[in-house]
Formats: sequence, structure tokens, C-alpha cells
Amino acid sequence: MHYTESNLIKIKSKIKNKINLLSLDSYDPKIIAVSKTFKAEDILPLLDYGHNDFGENKVQEALSKWPKLKEKFNNVKLHMLGKLQTNKVKFAVDIFDYIHSLDSLKLANKLATEIHKKNKKIKMFIQINLGGEEQKSGIEPSDLEMFYKNCLSLKLDIVGTMCIPPDNQDPRLFFKELLNLNNKIKLPEISMGMTNDYLDALEYKSTYLRIGTGIFGKRVI
Repeated sequence: MHYTESNLIKIKSKIKNKINLLSLDSYDPKIIAVSKTFKAEDILPLLDYGHNDFGENKVQEALSKWPKLKEKFNNVKLHMLGKLQTNKVKFAVDIFDYIHSLDSLKLANKLATEIHKKNKKIKMFIQINLGGEEQKSGIEPSDLEMFYKNCLSLKLDIVGTMCIPPDNQDPRLFFKELLNLNNKIKLPEISMGMTNDYLDALEYKSTYLRIGTGIFGKRVI
């Protein structure tokens, strides 16, 4: 058994135990294996194991390794997790099934144009900057309802919200806030929780956990 497969099985076991503790029988969050900076040979053991959800942060990197992998493993869902530049949208639409980083009206407009032109089906998460951090993308929490309405008018398939909590703060405060915001606009999915805090995210009904280091190990920059 490859170490990535072994790591994934351990993580699944921890998730199952936590869900049992929370007494949430029908709760079944998905794990996005964040494969950024890792090569196709590192990803293949997980694909062979049957894992289908993978995440990348950069469009060019995704295009360099995923077209052939997706051809062979046609159940794969590829998630764009990093900041998406508007000049990369036409390429992103060709390769990604989910976009977790919808963070501006300019990007929403560009995505709508490309998606409708190419007749693609892409599910999206609105990224919210809950910590008010200048270095992080995301819309203001107070703008969420209006932004969501704008996205609907563009006929975008918005399925949920996403956040990256500030470092060195209790992530549960932000997970709770995201859950409340998500409930306000009645969306089914929430993208939150990473290697260091995914078990905390389960307490707030995250449906997509973005786990990289916990599965693949330390990144080679």
C-alpha cells in the first residue's frame, strides 16, 4: 500500500470516529486531496484506490498533469482552490469541475461568459474573507446576499461558501460564522477545514474538507 493511500484511510477513520462522537449518522463529508506541487506518479495510487476528489491551486499546474489523468479516470472531480485570475478563466473552465475561490463580481462575469459559451457545468463556492485579511481573497460577509443574487442572475451554479481562517486564531470561530452565513442563503455545501483543523470543521457541518499535507506529506516547493 502506498503511503498516500494509507494516510487517506487513517484520515477517513478519524472522520468516522468524530462523526460518531457527534451522533451525525447521515453526515458524509467529502475529502479533497490537495495535490498541488505533487506529480502524477504521487497522485496515481489514490486514483487507483478509487479516490475521486482532488484540488489544485494553479491553473497551469492543473493543465500540465490532469487532462491525461482525467481521461483515464473519468469519475475524477477537480477542484480549483487557489485564487483564480480572470485571464486564466478560459483555461480553468476547460479542466475544473468545481471552483472554490469565486471572490469578485469581475470574476463571476468572466466565468459566466466562458461557461455559457462552452456549455460547461461547473459548481462554485463563494469565498468569504471572514478575517478581513488584506492578503487573502474573498468578499466581505456583509456583501454575501447581494453577491449571491448577482451570481444567480448570471446563471452560475453556486453550491456553497468557502473560507480560509486566519492563522493563529481559533478556526472554530470562523467555521461557526461560515455555517451561519451559509444557512442564511440556504446553500447545501460548505468548503472549510484543512490538514490542521478538519476535525474541528466537522463540528460545523463542512461538506468538503481540503486536505493536502495530511495525505501527501510536506510539499516540495
